[in-house]
Amino acid sequence: MTPTDQIASDRPSPLRGITSAASLRPAIRRVFFLFGADPEFGERVLDLADRLFRGKIWNVEPDALRYHDFAHTIQASYCLLDLIAGHTRDNNPALSPREVELALAAVLLHDAGYLKVAGDNEGSGAKYTYSHVLRSCGLAASLLPTLGCRLDEIDLVVGGIRCTGISGSPALISFRSSSSQLIGCMVATADYLSQMAAPEYPEKLPFLFHEFAEADVFSNVPPEKRAFTTVEALLAATPGFWTKFVRPKLDADLQGVHRFLAPPDQPDANPYFAAIESNIAIIRARTASAIPASATPGT
Repeated sequence: MTPTDQIASDRPSPLRGITSAASLRPAIRRVFFLFGADPEFGERVLDLADRLFRGKIWNVEPDALRYHDFAHTIQASYCLLDLIAGHTRDNNPALSPREVELALAAVLLHDAGYLKVAGDNEGSGAKYTYSHVLRSCGLAASLLPTLGCRLDEIDLVVGGIRCTGISGSPALISFRSSSSQLIGCMVATADYLSQMAAPEYPEKLPFLFHEFAEADVFSNVPPEKRAFTTVEALLAATPGFWTKFVRPKLDADLQGVHRFLAPPDQPDANPYFAAIESNIAIIRARTASAIPASATPGT
């Protein structure tokens, strides 16, 4: 157990212990069984993503990021599966088995665009922060035919990936169906919630700062135009990021699909929101007392 894991082990979070492909498999089997989806496809797409992030496919290098790492992808996938299961509990029309399979493919590949290729010797891959969504779409379109996906199915996956990122907006994307747009909202919601509800989120924020710094240098962003100039500035801005940006975006742009995470008779009992509020309280306390998060570059 790393120091970060030890610090985070007692925090309330639906994502505690969800950090590896092995920890995600039971949730895939459970949700795929509920929807009649093909468990073999679930295993194959999970294995593809796992091998991709470990640098075992083509000339792609292993993931070297400390914030947008494979653990985040696994946690986002777990949250997506919770959203899909909750969607049916709310008496909504069920997604088709194939749509469930493709939704999983989208979330597993949504951050693949951070990965570098052989010969790319500069940085960690964080330099692609501002273009990683486009690169993720390209990798998905290149890899999913090997799993038997058709062009229209790849279009659904790419649409879901395009909903992620700060500027992602399902309303601006042309979807083939309302269910495809719903999947895009779920993928993007899972991306946000899994980051901020992760038990180790406060300790990982310094790594996010250094990812931004690498991206700004690579993209020639002048120092005076960078969003954050210090780790402390990012920490101080995080509570407002949740209340003023993420939460409104979840409700409006992403159609409030987060409601599927709460029991129908307890709409305020969202375990992901509870975990986020706990993390925000920790960050606020550290900022107020000027105690930095424990994670630092190079540890």
